[in-house]
Amino acid sequence: MRTVAFPAAMSDSTRAPTVLVFDSGLGGLSVFRELKRVRPDARYVYAADDAAFPYGRLDEATVLARVLAVMDALIARYRPDAVVIACNTISTVVLPALRARHAIPFVGTVPAVKPACEHSASGLVSVLATPGTVKRDYTQALIREFGHGCAVTLVGSQRLASLAEQAMAGGAVPDADIAAEIVPVFVEAGGRRTDTVVLACTHYPLLLDRLQRLAPWPVRWVDPAPAIARRLGSLLGPAPQRFQPEPLTLVATGTPFDQALVEALAGAPAQANDLLDLAPLVASV
Repeated sequence: MRTVAFPAAMSDSTRAPTVLVFDSGLGGLSVFRELKRVRPDARYVYAADDAAFPYGRLDEATVLARVLAVMDALIARYRPDAVVIACNTISTVVLPALRARHAIPFVGTVPAVKPACEHSASGLVSVLATPGTVKRDYTQALIREFGHGCAVTLVGSQRLASLAEQAMAGGAVPDADIAAEIVPVFVEAGGRRTDTVVLACTHYPLLLDRLQRLAPWPVRWVDPAPAIARRLGSLLGPAPQRFQPEPLTLVATGTPFDQALVEALAGAPAQANDLLDLAPLVASV
């Protein structure tokens, strides 16, 4: 296992850093797009544990054991300089263990409660997440610390992440199905309305156009991806002025990616559509 120190390891401007982006499906591509804007020179590996999708249905012990095993294999294979966990469920469960286990920086994804509450005018904020993220103690702690007197409604959608995957793959997803998942997000109380919605699953920004259109009234949708990208940039430093961009490397655990679909969603060329064999490493879920 390689140990990478910051910022010294990034002082060699002739070597582009390798960044591993990890999610359970396509959702992390909403984060990758922002990462690419901040460090367009980096070598990106996009890895999806699609064999276990969606993670939000799994208990904490299963998520912890599986992600540690998958991440061990990915880090051994690709030797990244930094890892971006582009999944709220994984981040709220596994980040401390990953940081203790590997001597490389991990950037997580957590519900953007703080900026949402800071900028809410009505004081009614909703967090649109998966059931797993909603029930985590970590999420409750964020609300206690950063709620700033706002009334925060937690909504754990059972289907929205799967609907996003289906829609991005070209499947027919009726508006009514999406609308039904976001109804609880919109709260009216005491003459006030929800004015801010935190997108606490990286799949949800992939449906942003439809969410905006189906909303019963306009709200501010908070996507954590730009903040994640800024954090990565602070770790790696600025991109050099001259560099040769490299295609996005793809790896999955269940079914190989549709490369054309990924390129369309990511806005970047892709290559090396690999499968990671987890049979010797993890139990089936």
